[in-house]
Amino acid sequence: MHPDHPDHQPLPANRPVRRTIDPASAERRVGRHRAPEPPRRGPARSVPGRIAVATGVTCCLGLIGVAAVGETGPAHLEVREAVADRAAADLRASRDFTRVAPPPAAAALPPPAPTPSATPATKKPPRKPVRPQRPRPVAGLDQRQMDNAKAIVDVGREMKMPRRALVVAVATAMQESNLYNLASDVLPESFDHPHQGSGSDHDSVGLFQQRPSSGWGTVAQLMRPAYAARAFYAALREVQGWEDMSVTAAAQAVQVSAYPDAYARHEKRATTVVAALV
Repeated sequence: MHPDHPDHQPLPANRPVRRTIDPASAERRVGRHRAPEPPRRGPARSVPGRIAVATGVTCCLGLIGVAAVGETGPAHLEVREAVADRAAADLRASRDFTRVAPPPAAAALPPPAPTPSATPATKKPPRKPVRPQRPRPVAGLDQRQMDNAKAIVDVGREMKMPRRALVVAVATAMQESNLYNLASDVLPESFDHPHQGSGSDHDSVGLFQQRPSSGWGTVAQLMRPAYAARAFYAALREVQGWEDMSVTAAAQAVQVSAYPDAYARHEKRATTVVAALV
């Protein structure tokens, strides 16, 4: 084309250049190099839009309620007052921080005990106190003699006397009274007390034939086996070195008998009796 041809004239510098865009090529360019723009959200889908829509709905409902009250009259007024009272009560309860604890759940009660039968239970009679058994007689003694020997031994153990003193006391009573609690034919009052026979050796009484006139005690005291045994042990303690004496010598030192050698024959039997009681 000739440079002077009208169509070949140069374009001015500030003239915008128009380009022809092929729709197909534009679609290809967008699909290849540009991500499609996200769809625009309508006013109802945005957060401010949702708030506006909710506010409008609430206002509409409120207007409808006011209109309904105006139209229906007292019935709806009563409903509104009841709702208001309930709201006020709920408001008061929400301000009250004092709460009464609910009653605790009732514990499971055990099943009731079976009703006793009408027949009253038979009460057992009270048990009688068991008396200590009497010592079984040994060494040819009867029960009364064995009981008296036990009284002599019990007093000696209570006084913390050694075992040899028990043998001396039992042997002495065997010689003096044959282990019987004797009254005296000379002292009629001696028969007023429990006794197991009598003797006639002056005013001698009891298991050890101790004489009231010699200061051993009263008739009533000497007729008690326990007292008579205590008096004998007390006198034996006063004999110096009695522990080293024979049974005969120790007994004679207390009794001052006219037959000092008579006590020796009872030593063996007295030892057997003491062994059975201790």
